[in-house]
Formats: sequence, C-alpha cells, structure tokens
Amino acid sequence: MSSIGTRLTLWWLNRQANTALIFKRNAQAVAIYRRMVAVDPSYDEARIMLGNLLAEAGDHAGAAQELERLTQASPDNADGWFNLGFLHDKGDNIAEAERCFRRAVQLKPKLDRAWYGLGLVLIRAGRLEEAVDALKQNIRIQPFNPYGYYQLGMTYHHLGRSDEAAKVVEQLAGFEPKFTATLKRDIERSPSRSMSGHQSSSQPREEAAAEAT
Repeated sequence: MSSIGTRLTLWWLNRQANTALIFKRNAQAVAIYRRMVAVDPSYDEARIMLGNLLAEAGDHAGAAQELERLTQASPDNADGWFNLGFLHDKGDNIAEAERCFRRAVQLKPKLDRAWYGLGLVLIRAGRLEEAVDALKQNIRIQPFNPYGYYQLGMTYHHLGRSDEAAKVVEQLAGFEPKFTATLKRDIERSPSRSMSGHQSSSQPREEAAAEAT
C-alpha cells in the first residue's frame, strides 16, 4: 500500500474507532485498532489505545503485550512507558511500574502523571523520602492537582514532618477545600509514623486515565 493509501486507510479507521468509542462499542474499537496496527505497526497512538481498551476489558496480558511491543519498537515514547507503568501498577508489579515511570520521566520530565504514578509506587514500596521528591515534581508541573497535594501531605505526615504537612494543607486549601477537609481528617485519624516494607498508598488515589496526551 502506498504512503497516501496508508494515511487514508488510517484516517478512515480512526473515524470508525472514534464512533465506536462514542457509542461505547469497545469490542468493535479493539478490532479496529488491531487493524490499524496491522496496517502500520509503527502507529504508536493506536497501539496505546489498543492496550488501554484491552486492560479495561480485563485482558491485562494482551494489554501488556501491546504496550511492551510499543516500548520495544519506540523506546523513546514516554507515553508508552507511562501506560505500561500504569498497567504494571494496577497489577501490583511495583518494581516494573517504577522502572516504567522512571523511564517516562527521563524521556519527558514534564509528564506530571508519570511523576504522580512514581510517587504512588514509591509510597507502596515504603520509600517515602523518594516519594516526596516525585510528588513535589508532580505538583510543581501540575500545581492544581489535588491528588498530588493529598499524597504529599500524607507522606510528610507519615514521615513525622508535621510542619511540612501543614504547609501542604494550607496550599491545598487555597484552591480545593473539599480535598483539604479530607486531608485534615486523614492526618488526624492516622498516627504519624515512619513506614517500611510494602505499603499501600494513602487514599484517595487518583484513577487517572492511562492515555497519551
């Protein structure tokens, strides 16, 4: 197929996929994205969407396979690494999630959601000081992400750094009173302590869509 023919085919398939997604016909969308990557194996965005849809359908092995193919073929695609990290995080594979998120922020330092994901997996690994650094990067890039402030405030609290936790509460109060109340409540209910070993991240946790921007 000529390059012009390939572009026209992909354009038409994209329209079909978008229509399928609008009407929540995800199985149909999966089939269309499979056709896209068959037409152009280097079409990273289609492979990301295919991976996301397979994950939503519960086919985590298939999703991981698609995203691993993407990162192998396009090792500099930060969004691909983020999506693979998100999938590993959902599957409780903390070590692989950390590896993927670190690769994503190495390639795209301003990818705020990858810093957030990295912060969460570090919290779960009990590496709170490292989590602080990642979460600070997240809110520096995305200063109105209440989830980042919440996790940073709770992490400071668990480290026994009450003054810094209070500053985070104050900053969050400036734009998100609902989350501020939740953070204050959870700090009051949770004893200050250092954490070690495998731990779950504090709640609430942002279920950010694993999509490329």
